[in-house]
Amino acid sequence: MKTYKEEQGRFVRLAAFWLCVLLLLYGCIALHTTLSTYIGGMADKLGGLSVPLVGWPVSWALIAAAVLFALGLFLLQMLLQKPKNADLLIETETELRKVTWPTMDDVVNSSIVVVLSVLFLLAFLFAADYVIGRVMTNLLLN
Repeated sequence: MKTYKEEQGRFVRLAAFWLCVLLLLYGCIALHTTLSTYIGGMADKLGGLSVPLVGWPVSWALIAAAVLFALGLFLLQMLLQKPKNADLLIETETELRKVTWPTMDDVVNSSIVVVLSVLFLLAFLFAADYVIGRVMTNLLLN
């Protein structure tokens, strides 16, 4: 299968593909676990077989999850190869290259300001909660 505009948007396409693969893998593992746990016969071993290297027993739940994973990979590849989607990813990478990214000093200084602001807010909210709690306790108990 020929890739649409193969040399353009390579990094964004790879990132989109692998992030979607991880999401699909997570969903298929959750499906396998759910089928094995809640549907009785789905967790039974098939002929004592196991998956090499990982040692998972082959069951109907594993087969269903593997088939769904393979189908998802195929559909994901087809979806990412559509010209409209590929052009969107290519344009995204182009725009990311145009952005002026902050220097490390700017990032550190901004992070320090954020951390100090959060600590100040934490101290203020703690003090306000403590004072209001004491006042209410004294009013209600006296």
